[in-house]
Amino acid sequence: MIKNRPLRLVVADDSALARQLLVALLEQAGGIEVVGEAADGQQAIELVRRHQPDLLTLDLNMPVMDGLQTIATLMHTKALPILVVSSEADAQRAYQALELGALEVIPKPEVSTAEAEEFIRQVRLLAGIPMITRTRRASAAPLPVAHSVALLPSSQPQTQRLVVIASSTGGPQALALILRQLPADFPAPILIAQHMSDGFVEGLALWLNSHTPLHVSVAEDGQLPCAGQVYLSPSESHLVVSQQGHLALLARQQKDIYRPSCDALLLSVAEVFQQRAIGVILTGMGQDGAAGLLAVHQAGGLTLAQDEASSVIFGMNQQAIERGGVDQVLPVTALAEALQVAVRQTPALYRLMACQGG
Repeated sequence: MIKNRPLRLVVADDSALARQLLVALLEQAGGIEVVGEAADGQQAIELVRRHQPDLLTLDLNMPVMDGLQTIATLMHTKALPILVVSSEADAQRAYQALELGALEVIPKPEVSTAEAEEFIRQVRLLAGIPMITRTRRASAAPLPVAHSVALLPSSQPQTQRLVVIASSTGGPQALALILRQLPADFPAPILIAQHMSDGFVEGLALWLNSHTPLHVSVAEDGQLPCAGQVYLSPSESHLVVSQQGHLALLARQQKDIYRPSCDALLLSVAEVFQQRAIGVILTGMGQDGAAGLLAVHQAGGLTLAQDEASSVIFGMNQQAIERGGVDQVLPVTALAEALQVAVRQTPALYRLMACQGG
């Protein structure tokens, strides 16, 4: 992307009215030029090849070639950043779009709403992110079998652990990869704060359930987290842990930047679970989660971060590393094994292993 020139976008949606709204929002924002409009996936591919835009906004339900087919084709011919702008009714398919290579999903915005501002923010955030063209088409390969890993002997009894994962842009793909490698008898609950638009958490839960032997659900107020269960924070609330160890949902405030808040969850877990907490921070823009992960680290818990090379955006995890709150930095492919070792060791022993690079 050439510095100081406008961001160049192609907008694809089969609804002329929807295209008109998106184009108007983009042009009013300033510094953005819509170089093409497509009514179907095939037109979108042709316009991308012709104009080489910085970003494609893409609806999923289109004639001739739908959004999923369009993403798959582009990712294997001319990869570029893709922002899925679709209906909440398409939430599960939207996460399939992320699996194929799209960067983010948001609902279709309305005029003069926070959704319109979020749409523009995501466009500016994602435009120009380097993408790698895939050399072969994705196939419906069977999921790898989750397995146990070798554990160091410990003279101390096992202690119930709690895993907390913070993630944003690129997070769903990373979460799917991690969770699919964990066994059904994973001996700790997993709480997740993944930044997302309102209305998409149920789709994320369904999609993740298809990738892991663990049970994934949307967290509910008052639940007692159980081992082998994965709990997603809804975006409309902030998930935290109460002093009694139960899940609690806090109302989101208008001033809150992130939805849901990774820091709110990590800070509560650090206070309640202390050295029994395992905090993980993945790919994402901004610094949400960095303060919370540092709190987990200072409370004696174990902290892990996804490395730069495997991150879509090295932001949240970079902030956490620079603040000194991370015990181990690992590629996303190694995080599941690290978690399997950690949850079966006593907190003090594994923290020592992590700090020594074990």
